[in-house]
Amino acid sequence: MADPTSAAVAPLAGVRVIECSMLGPAAITTALADLGADVIKVEPPAGDYGRQMTWPIVEGTSLLFLHANRGKRSITLDLRTEEGADIFRDLVRDADVVVEAMRPGGLARRGLGYDDLKAVNPRIVFMTISGYGMTGPYKDYPSHGIAYDTWAGIVKPEVDEDGFTYIPEHVSIGINAGPVFGALGILAGVIHARTTGEGMALEVAQSDSAAAIDWLRSETYRAYERPESEVTGNPSDDYVRRAPGTAGMKHGVRYNIYESADGHVLFMASEREFWKNFCEGIGRPELFEAHPGSKYADHAVGNTELRAELRDIFRTKTTVEWLAFGGEHNTPLAPVNTPKSIADDPQFQDRMPWLPKEAVGADQTPLPVKVLGAELPVPTMAPTAGEHTDEVLAEVCGYDAERIATLRSAGALGAPPEGG
Repeated sequence: MADPTSAAVAPLAGVRVIECSMLGPAAITTALADLGADVIKVEPPAGDYGRQMTWPIVEGTSLLFLHANRGKRSITLDLRTEEGADIFRDLVRDADVVVEAMRPGGLARRGLGYDDLKAVNPRIVFMTISGYGMTGPYKDYPSHGIAYDTWAGIVKPEVDEDGFTYIPEHVSIGINAGPVFGALGILAGVIHARTTGEGMALEVAQSDSAAAIDWLRSETYRAYERPESEVTGNPSDDYVRRAPGTAGMKHGVRYNIYESADGHVLFMASEREFWKNFCEGIGRPELFEAHPGSKYADHAVGNTELRAELRDIFRTKTTVEWLAFGGEHNTPLAPVNTPKSIADDPQFQDRMPWLPKEAVGADQTPLPVKVLGAELPVPTMAPTAGEHTDEVLAEVCGYDAERIATLRSAGALGAPPEGG
């Protein structure tokens, strides 16, 4: 757990992002906001309908929206009006980044694309995040998040007891990896702009990002297209090719999941040194002598006799006892948690204390990046649509109350903020 006496620090303080986003791609700036960037979310007058998408709905707002938009300010603009477009240009004038988190070209069709905006601010970094990207035969296809994982071959259909195919439980990769890669691109663009004085346009596809995360499997299949004289399996497997990625671990013995006395434990003694440590630690040196294996990457694949022996051994201790054993005897062992049970894991509790619901609307996992010797500020709750319209127009654009009222009467802004 971080030192509660540490001072708060915002590494991206002074970076301003103007974001046009709907739904999950809004997560491209979540980490930037967590790190202190001023992210101004520009919404249509009706707001981002992501507030009502997916589940759960927490006091009227979806958890997806609360998480992806925490720490941001919201302004409503009708970009279809000339006045709304002019306000957008004023927002961009001193900004660092514009994010287009929607189908590519949406802003350009309103005269607010990169070529238009760099005339207003030559240093602007323009990032587009979309489903399938700006090129290719799928570029104009409508889609939602799971599409990028099925496209990338990450999710396979399963069949229920009634014969219906369905989407199995899985971690969504594309909608999470796309924003991470996109944020990396944004920061690279900002560094470039501050170094050279010139902005740039970048784009990232959530589909590409899913494929990039799953690089090992796709690249292994590609490598296996070459002759076996050039591409083999690992020497510890007598050079026999295993199935790509974790599919090749099904019959592993020294690297696999075993039942413990109260759950499961992941055993990872693929190096000979770790395997020897384990055998000596349990008082069974003869296991090592009988099955010493290779020095590196030896999973003892297919050794069912040894696997049965280990199955019985691991059932003799609880998971916590095995973790303590691993620390004492320098043997890699890990718990096997679920998304629900991980909250009770002491490592999670130390490293990932919940951002409290009182601050962000629902208990949320924090940014995993740590600033040593300091604390990141607790982000603010995701905004209501247009919550900061007047504040942003006054602070960023320098508009006075009379001008704001005139723009609202002209239809350039959404409804007044609650209580306004």
